[in-house]
Amino acid sequence: MGHRKTHAPKHGSLAYLPRKRAKRPVARIRYWPKTKESTPRLLGFLGYKAGMTYVFTIEDRKRSPNFGKEVMRAATVIETPPILVCGIRAYTRTPYGLQQLTEAWMKDPVPELKRALVLPENFNTEEMLQKMSQTLEQATNIRAIIATQPKLSNLSKKKPEITEIEIGGGTIAQQFEYAKSLLGKTVTPEEVFKTGQYVDVAAVTTGKGWQGPVKRWGVTILQAKGRKTKRGIATLGPWNPHHLMYSIPRAGQMGYHQRIEFNKRILKMGKDGKEVTVKGGFIRYGILRGPYILMEGSIAGTEKRTITLRYPARPPKEVSEAPPQITHLSLDSPQGK
Repeated sequence: MGHRKTHAPKHGSLAYLPRKRAKRPVARIRYWPKTKESTPRLLGFLGYKAGMTYVFTIEDRKRSPNFGKEVMRAATVIETPPILVCGIRAYTRTPYGLQQLTEAWMKDPVPELKRALVLPENFNTEEMLQKMSQTLEQATNIRAIIATQPKLSNLSKKKPEITEIEIGGGTIAQQFEYAKSLLGKTVTPEEVFKTGQYVDVAAVTTGKGWQGPVKRWGVTILQAKGRKTKRGIATLGPWNPHHLMYSIPRAGQMGYHQRIEFNKRILKMGKDGKEVTVKGGFIRYGILRGPYILMEGSIAGTEKRTITLRYPARPPKEVSEAPPQITHLSLDSPQGK
């Protein structure tokens, strides 16, 4: 019986080209959804990926064939120490995108901020806020400048991540007043999300370094009697067009790309991380001591990676109002001890 040729085109979407390393390990949110809520609120939160476990829940999606039955689901634990609102920034929309109008910073910045920024002796907060209120008519977006507090997590680092989180809901004036009330204070995940809610999860994937076309694009390994290489590609393209096309699978960087996953459900939120810490602690992370979020399914990135959670950009139409009913949460050691 002769060798049967297999049709095996290159795998992997060309929509994600170029597959190069992300600029920074914290995911950048390019779009903040509009909320219909009348009261302002932060539209995102940051945490650190600790590890995975599994839970048994009662299926509450009415269209599911398992509706009302107990099902097992993979779950990811994210440690979410309170974030510090250290500044407010107002933007105006121009034909060239958003342009910064004004900003205000908290009066006495915490010492850890010096690890990430060069700070002045003291911020004149009152003057900054007054200037912001005068230009509020031109503002179209209000964002909070937030800093994470890794010193409150199980991570060994002290340098905070600094990013912007948009404030949604209500009018611009209401958003500004809400931002002023948060300035210099900490925010917990319960103030932003609620259990059972769907959120979008953005993160930088696990880096795999430089990889060949077989691992990177899933091309077929050439036959044993092939000349020169076996884990390469047979041809770099046709004579015409007379150049190397971008769609040809080549070796290069694999992993450490920013990815965002839509509509992942929050299964549980809590203040004591020991409730969800597996026996012996999470591998390469340890024991959770502070607040946490238990997410359904897997999340991009390695342990300790900063995870960005955002209000859903395209939420599912049918969402159960009640939080998910967890019947069992596994705390077994992932090493089987």
